[in-house]
Amino acid sequence: MLGRSSLLARNLTKSLVRFHSHGGTPGENLPFSLQNRYKLTAYFVLFFGSGLAAPFMVVRHQLLKK
Repeated sequence: MLGRSSLLARNLTKSLVRFHSHGGTPGENLPFSLQNRYKLTAYFVLFFGSGLAAPFMVVRHQLLKK
């Protein structure tokens, strides 16, 4: 029984690897494009800037609250 399940798992992983559409080009599996340098820079600034600014905005909100 153990041999049959491992054979089934091996065949499943082989088929998943075989039919996966990853061409091997860098950035193909990312949810954003790497082609436009300025758009990518804006995404990075917004993403990391919002994470950095959030604690300061929370503290400001708490200090201004009455």
